[in-house]
Amino acid sequence: MPVVQLVGEDAMVTTRQDGRVPAHPDPAAIDLQQVLDALVDPVRRLIVRELHAAGQALSCGTIDLPVSKSTATHHFHVLREAGLIRQYYIGTSRMNELRGDEFEQAFPGLLPALRASDRG
Repeated sequence: MPVVQLVGEDAMVTTRQDGRVPAHPDPAAIDLQQVLDALVDPVRRLIVRELHAAGQALSCGTIDLPVSKSTATHHFHVLREAGLIRQYYIGTSRMNELRGDEFEQAFPGLLPALRASDRG
């Protein structure tokens, strides 16, 4: 059963089965400005590109990032708080999944435009 937490004025939804799954924003509560702020950073755009290209969830360590582990953790956190990714555990691995379908409903064309701009 989903748990809803209120964080400031934003609703955070998660399915806390073992207490290790972090909270995620409800798709209806995702703020465009927070999304755009998250996507300003090239490392975070790289994470989004890699998750899209993989077409499946990836663990944090499988994405080759040009930053330290603690900095990478920060980038994943920012993306999760902006609602771009969903994180969960499989064993001891924290998995990251792009919330592409949810984003397409909330902000039609945003992720395809991002991918197109990175190619250009």
